[in-house]
Amino acid sequence: MNIEEIIDKVAKGEIKLHQVEKYTNGNRRLATEIRRKALEKKFGINLEHIGHYSIDPNQVIGKNIENMIGVVQIPMGVAGPLRINGEYAKGEFYIPLATTEGALVASVNRGCSALTAAGGVKTTIIDDKMTRAPLLKCPDARRAREVAGWVKENIDYLQEVAVSKVTRHGMLKDVKPFIVGNNLYLRFEFETGDAMGMNMVTIASEEIMKVIEEKFPDVRYLALSGNLCVDKKPNAINFILGRGKTVIAEAVIPREIVEKKLKTTPEMIAEVNYRKNLVGSAQAGSYGFNAHFANIVGAIFLATGQDEAQITEGAHGITLAEVTLEGDLYISIT
Repeated sequence: MNIEEIIDKVAKGEIKLHQVEKYTNGNRRLATEIRRKALEKKFGINLEHIGHYSIDPNQVIGKNIENMIGVVQIPMGVAGPLRINGEYAKGEFYIPLATTEGALVASVNRGCSALTAAGGVKTTIIDDKMTRAPLLKCPDARRAREVAGWVKENIDYLQEVAVSKVTRHGMLKDVKPFIVGNNLYLRFEFETGDAMGMNMVTIASEEIMKVIEEKFPDVRYLALSGNLCVDKKPNAINFILGRGKTVIAEAVIPREIVEKKLKTTPEMIAEVNYRKNLVGSAQAGSYGFNAHFANIVGAIFLATGQDEAQITEGAHGITLAEVTLEGDLYISIT
């Protein structure tokens, strides 16, 4: 069967999208082209632009993507330099931002300019954990309480017999149990080193469940995630307890820099922040008391290849602004 015949059969549905590699001797770049051309033929459209890319399909198909038809390109700009005075990151950094929103990079760049001129941003990591919350069905609430108590008292034991079996880098730090009727949600908190560690904590949690099921035969393990983790969804618990790295970035910007670079005053920024980001967000029932964390987090995630669905959690945070006794602007994000 030649390529045109394969394209025709894919367009007609006689060959499934995921089966194309079988007809290309494993040539994934060719399979990608065939799928794209089959869609063009079926719908009478032109998809030529997504066919120009430098990514090697052999490296990503089956690992990062299925049924690949091409690559989407997003313009990427850079903002900076931004001086960071952190516990780990120290110096001037440039921020890659992938976006189609005009003025976003310019806006971030202006903020970087003002902050760097003011001496930089002090950053402090106040918490660092990754969570997974398996769901157990217990005979009743008392049994759920008993299981939760045992788990809380045996963190070190579970680390030794379960977590350490499947990861060298993950460390079980704590568990926060939640009981609803006869449902027990165990919100495990792990240290994951430099990695986000989602796969790590998922595998470790599954291993812990085996130990719990053996210890409590009348308890049923229903789901590896009971949606109290909480992963990729707007929620209150991550906003309150944190998930991933909880960071505070703060700076004092002298009045003259605020007036010169931001074209306003410390008083005006503080008032607008209070009335908009705090009062307005409270009235809306928002989990993000800020102007637009998601814009910047999203642009950075797209530019650096991170999981864009985690923008939901990255948008959780509070912006504070106040005028200092000296008349300068103190500003922070948490």
